[in-house]
Amino acid sequence: MCADCHSTNLKTNFDPKANRYHTTFSEIDVSCEACHGPGSLHVELATSKSLFWDRRYGYGLTKLKGESNQPQIETCAPCHSRRGVLDGNFHGGDTYFDHYALELMSPATYHADGQIKDEVYVFGSFIQSKMYHKNIRCSDCHDPHSLELKHKGNETCTSCHQHAAGKYDVPSHHHHVPGTAGAMCVNCHMPHTTYMEVDPRRDHSLRIPRPDLSVKIGTPNACSSCHIEDVRNELDPATLEKIDQYADWLRLAEMGNEDVADAVAKVDQWCDDACDKWYGEQRATPPHFGEAFAAFRAGEPGAVDAMVSLVTETDDKVPAYARATALSELGQAGVAEALPVARELLKKEAEHPLVRTAAVTVYMMASPERIAKDLFPLLEDEMKPVRDEATRVIIATGAVRQLDETKRSQVELAARSVKATLMNTADRAGAHMMWAALAEQLGRYGESIESYQDAIRVEPNTTGARSNFAELLDTLAQGNGPQAGEMTALAKQLRAAELPLIARDASLVPDNAHLQYRYGLALYQAGKYGEALSQLEKAAELAPEVEIYHTAVRLLKEKIAEQGESE
Repeated sequence: MCADCHSTNLKTNFDPKANRYHTTFSEIDVSCEACHGPGSLHVELATSKSLFWDRRYGYGLTKLKGESNQPQIETCAPCHSRRGVLDGNFHGGDTYFDHYALELMSPATYHADGQIKDEVYVFGSFIQSKMYHKNIRCSDCHDPHSLELKHKGNETCTSCHQHAAGKYDVPSHHHHVPGTAGAMCVNCHMPHTTYMEVDPRRDHSLRIPRPDLSVKIGTPNACSSCHIEDVRNELDPATLEKIDQYADWLRLAEMGNEDVADAVAKVDQWCDDACDKWYGEQRATPPHFGEAFAAFRAGEPGAVDAMVSLVTETDDKVPAYARATALSELGQAGVAEALPVARELLKKEAEHPLVRTAAVTVYMMASPERIAKDLFPLLEDEMKPVRDEATRVIIATGAVRQLDETKRSQVELAARSVKATLMNTADRAGAHMMWAALAEQLGRYGESIESYQDAIRVEPNTTGARSNFAELLDTLAQGNGPQAGEMTALAKQLRAAELPLIARDASLVPDNAHLQYRYGLALYQAGKYGEALSQLEKAAELAPEVEIYHTAVRLLKEKIAEQGESE
């Protein structure tokens, strides 16, 4: 996983049958070709007797400089983003979104307003910024070969932001003593978080600090990231041992530490008041997409309408990254209003591929007839993620059965691309489990069984594969004559082997309602009704808004009561 970015032309070459790697690479580190593409023509031109360029081929390298910042930024992005691999054929200058699936702004990785929370490697932050939309590129600030900044200190910013003399790099702008940390542009507009204890990563969304949003929705702000140290002595020594940086304050507050939460809120309010004094009526506090995300995730009234409005905004008002995330979350929550919005967005071929792919995902809650009608044409879309996601949804929802034989054959053909994408991570059980589920929907039961077996072989301590395999065997056993008994017995063995693994997961994440629910179901299938009821009740208590948990509790209580009466 590390070598993919820290070497050149890495090919994992994992064999799930043998459960072995035969990894190859062209260079052990990041060489010229990692960014500039294949260099054989370049060498040929350089060693020829003619001029070191050609009218047709230039320097024989990928062209990263031009009017648009896209080629350069998307060449850096594969290693500077948190993403999945769609195929292993990317070369510098290619379209990033045709080869990689950028992870959306989940609550685990980004704060509601898009600031970094976990390590996301820059790209997802930068595409939110005004700088990105104004055609700024990586090499405007960074030397791509030395990896150093092109200028020292504030000159990195003022080399472009000159404007009127003394407009920015002066106390009247930053309100701090020159030469101090508060007078550094990056500390206000690109606050950093250190990951893995050694990697200080600056937030590249290049935003104006918004302590007002911190007060309103609990997001971080650069002002508090420094001034939080002013209240450090108000905490007890045991708590202080857990705090090394601003992110630790936020993490402990989120985990329910009231003393830390109060301290953070106090500093946020102080910073907000200071900004009011500095700017008065001229202070700008425009609406931010983070307000809609925070309200929606908290289940507040009117939040759905606000999220739908975000999705329909233009990129210059709300970044495509945030719009795609909003649409995805609406779909995951089963919000009916998301479907007509998704349908309209899919009609716009110029819409960002992140948004169009999220729009396809929303169709998971559509009727099979609607899915077949709207998504089948997307099997020929220009963008691979859109094609693959349309294929996956058509299969996973069973909409493939609504198609005639000719169209079904086209879906079967498109499914090869989906499988190839999944097998980029053939060393992970999840890839085989996902393909097994799709193969089952296509009626390819032998292939599904084989994939579940691959998942168990590759990662024997991962939950899910055995349970899903057992469910398939139970289905196949119905009316399967002499083999039914063998299938049922194997399903029972698989569930027995899975039970301690699910118990482990449930104990490791005791506050995860879904895991407690899964463990409860596993106990029920093992005939341990009392323990199962306890786990299901725990799931319902953790997530009272999820109706299926309460339904499971009610049905199991009824079953236990019936057993008691029969005895």
